[in-house]
Amino acid sequence: MGEKSVTIFPPRLNRKVEETKTEEKIKLRVAAYCRVSTDSDEQASSYEAQIEHYTLFIQNNPEWVLAGVFADDGISGTNTKKRDEFNRMIEECKNGTIDMIITKSISRFARNTIDCLKYIRKLKALNIAVFFEKENINTMDSKGEVLLTIMASLAQQESESLSQNVKLGIQFRYQQGIVQVNHNRFLGYTKDENKNLVIVPEEAEIVKRIYREYLDGANYKEISSGLESDGILTAVGNPKWHSSTLRKILTNEKYMGDALLQKTYTVDCLTKKRVANDGTVPQYYVNNDHEAIIPRELFARVQEEIKRRANIRSGMDGKKRVYSSKYALSSVVFCGHCNDMYRRTHWNNRGKKQIVWRCVTRLSAPGVECPARTLTEVQLQNLVLEAINTVLGGKQRAIKVLETNIAEVLGNDHSDELKRIEVQIEKQQTLLVKLTTASEDYSKVVDKIYALQREKEEAIANNVNYNAGKERIEEMIEYLKSQPKRVTAYDEQLIRKLTQKITVFDDHLEFLFRSGIKIEIKG
Repeated sequence: MGEKSVTIFPPRLNRKVEETKTEEKIKLRVAAYCRVSTDSDEQASSYEAQIEHYTLFIQNNPEWVLAGVFADDGISGTNTKKRDEFNRMIEECKNGTIDMIITKSISRFARNTIDCLKYIRKLKALNIAVFFEKENINTMDSKGEVLLTIMASLAQQESESLSQNVKLGIQFRYQQGIVQVNHNRFLGYTKDENKNLVIVPEEAEIVKRIYREYLDGANYKEISSGLESDGILTAVGNPKWHSSTLRKILTNEKYMGDALLQKTYTVDCLTKKRVANDGTVPQYYVNNDHEAIIPRELFARVQEEIKRRANIRSGMDGKKRVYSSKYALSSVVFCGHCNDMYRRTHWNNRGKKQIVWRCVTRLSAPGVECPARTLTEVQLQNLVLEAINTVLGGKQRAIKVLETNIAEVLGNDHSDELKRIEVQIEKQQTLLVKLTTASEDYSKVVDKIYALQREKEEAIANNVNYNAGKERIEEMIEYLKSQPKRVTAYDEQLIRKLTQKITVFDDHLEFLFRSGIKIEIKG
C-alpha cells in the first residue's frame, strides 16, 4: 500500500460551456435584481435610480462583469408568480449565465419567507450566491441562512402588517359607502373624472337586452348565441359569451344602482387567495350609489325567475329537470299524475312518425310507471288555442274578474313597509358604528340588522310579486280589449306571453294564465 494522499479539486464556476484555459482571471458574472412595489411617479424614479446604481456598481468592480439588471416595476413582492423579471433571472441562473445576484434587501427580493428561502436554496444548489446590501448578507456564508431566516421572517411580518393596514383602509371606505369597481371589466359602466360610475349607453342596451330576453323565456345558451351572432363582445372584448358571464350580469345588484361590498375577502396576504364571503367578514350594502340601468322591479323579477328555473324538479324520481325554452310550451306543460314535465319528442308508433309531447317520467325513469297520456303536438296546440278562445269568448266577464283581482287578490304594494324597515336598518347601522368605535359588545345589534335585512328581502319579494302580478293582469286586460273573439293561428310569442302552466289529466287540461285566470278544457 502506498502513502495516502489527498487531491483537492477547486470549485468550478457554474458554466454550461467549458472555459478554455487562460492566464487572465475569470470574472464573476454578476446580475442585479431590483423592484419597486407601486407604479407612482416617486417609485418610478426610485426604480430608474436602482437600475443605474447597480449597472455602475457592477461595472466598477474589476473582478465582476455585468450579467444583466432584472427589474420588476410596480409589482408586489409577497409572491413571485407575477414577477416576470425575477422569474426570467432564475431561468438565466439555471441556464448557467449568472454566478452571483446582488439585491438591495431581503424585502426587495421577497417578503415571503417560504419563497425567499426556497429560491436561495435553489440558487445555492447551483453554486450561485445572493448578496443583500442592506443586511450585508452573503448566502454562501455559513451564517447566511440563519440570518436570512430571521430577516425574511421580519420581512414577512412587515408584509402582513402592511396587508392588514390595507384591509383596514378598505373597510373604512366600505363603511363610508365608497364603491370601488374595476370598470374595465364591467359591462354598461365606466368612471368619470371623480371616479363615479356612469352609464355607457351602447353597453347599457346590451345589458337591457340580456335581462329582457331572459324574462321572455330564453335560456343562457340562446341569449349567448344571439349575442355572438350579432358580433357583440363581452366587457373584456371576448366574442365568446359563457353562461357564467350572463349569470353574473343577471345577478349583479350594481345594475339596479346598488352595491354589495366585500363579496369576497383575502384569506392569505402571501398567496393573495380570495374566497366568497360567507359571513366571516362584514359586508356593506350601499343603496342608490349610482344611476341604474335596470329598474329594481325588473331586477327582482329576474331573481325570482332564476330561482323558479333552478327549482324545476320531476315528480316521481325526484331528479332536477333542466329548464328549456326552445319552444313556447317547454317547461310549461306538466303531468297531472306525477307532476313531471312534458317534453317534445319524435315518436315512431308502428311506422307512423309524428311529433308528440310525453311525460318525462315515462321517457327517462326506468322502473317508474306513470299512466300519463301522450299528446300529439297538433292536438296540444289546438287545445291551447281553445283555452285562449274560451277566455276571449267571455272576455267582458274575464275583464271584470281581473280588475277585481288587482284590488282584492293582490292587495296593496309593500312600499311603505319597505321604507319603514330601511329607516330601522339605518338606525341600527348608526348604533353599530358607535358601539364598534367604543369597543363595546355589538352582537345584539348585528343580530337585529340581519333580522331586519331578512324582513327587507321578504318585503321586496312581496312587492315584486305584487307589481309583477299587477303588470300581468293589466297586460291580459289590454290583450282581451284589443283582440277579436277568436284566435285562429298558433303563435309562439303569444303563448309565451299568456301561459304560465298547463297540467295534463286523463280527460282534460288545466290552463293557468300568467294573469291568474284558470280554466279547464275537455280533450
